[in-house]
Amino acid sequence: MKLLNIVITIFICILGFGSCNTHKKKDTSPDAIKKVEDSILFSFSFVGCNRVEYQDWHNDTATNASTANVSVLRRIFEDVTEQAKKPSLFFFLGDLVLAESDTVNLKNQLKAWVELYKDNAFSTINNSGIEFVAVPGNHEMLFYNDSDKKEYPLAGATEIWMKYMNPYMPDDRTHITGKDSLVNRMTFSFTRKNVGFIVMNTDTYNPPTKEKPYGYEGLIPTHWIIDQVHRYKQDSEIDHIFVLGHKPYYVDGTPETGHKGFPEGPVLWPVLQEAKVIAMLSAHVHDYQRMQPNGKGTYQIIAGNGGSDGPATFFGYSTIHIISNGDIQFISRGFSKGNPYYQDVSENIMTVKDSTLLTWSKNKNPYQHN
Repeated sequence: MKLLNIVITIFICILGFGSCNTHKKKDTSPDAIKKVEDSILFSFSFVGCNRVEYQDWHNDTATNASTANVSVLRRIFEDVTEQAKKPSLFFFLGDLVLAESDTVNLKNQLKAWVELYKDNAFSTINNSGIEFVAVPGNHEMLFYNDSDKKEYPLAGATEIWMKYMNPYMPDDRTHITGKDSLVNRMTFSFTRKNVGFIVMNTDTYNPPTKEKPYGYEGLIPTHWIIDQVHRYKQDSEIDHIFVLGHKPYYVDGTPETGHKGFPEGPVLWPVLQEAKVIAMLSAHVHDYQRMQPNGKGTYQIIAGNGGSDGPATFFGYSTIHIISNGDIQFISRGFSKGNPYYQDVSENIMTVKDSTLLTWSKNKNPYQHN
């Protein structure tokens, strides 16, 4: 009987009534595509560094009063809202404006940026239903000291940021309370679905001292951030944790505690690894980089390719999809930038430049610079 069954099976395969191939052909029907989309529990996008350079501040073809690279900003917002699966949340990771000088410039430029964002003729994201979260960068929080060519905390910057950007911070956020609450208003945490977000102001204001007459650059409320990581790690309803801030800790695979990074990186990073934080998402460096600094575990992703001049070969943004089976899908989209960098190059198509699953083990699909 067994021999007869085998003969019949082979006969059916030969006639083409069935298939002996154990690998099923991928179902690309609309119903199958919808099933894949439905498996996405939650999505969010992020990018930073869109402001123009100092020499282009008054160049009408590059920017307007906002000092944003307007052609790139428009393309990013348009592409985000045109995706079949739009993200629920969009983070702008600092350096929205040029500023980095005084409170007058910071105030005027942030005011103009908000007006640009609210202009429906320009910003398709404003009324898209996508939650927009703004994170400050060094160009919003610091001033450049000509005498020693370094950056230092700008007194009054926190108040100006809160005046114009508070509408673009989650209403349900958890933040620091007590005596240090006023200077730490831009460091907070919140949850969406099964994801915990911890947002850092990587240039928290600190006053001048005798040792540091201009104050310290790159301070974060380390203990509070670590406490939030532990709290989310112990929360049974949170499956994935992300830490976000303008400045990264790793750049080109190397720890940075100076201007490129922040001093508390050596204290914070081991905590992220131990708590299995998925990634630190940053900008600051005008480039796109995806890396696993320890060869496995927590990722450092730099999405500073939002339109500012620098080494990035493409301008765009990145998206993370949280999948119902526990996978974390990562996609970075972009287009080849123009020359000069603010040139409107609408002929350069926005495409996927990098994609992978953010695995905790060593990622078998490292990013290849292109």
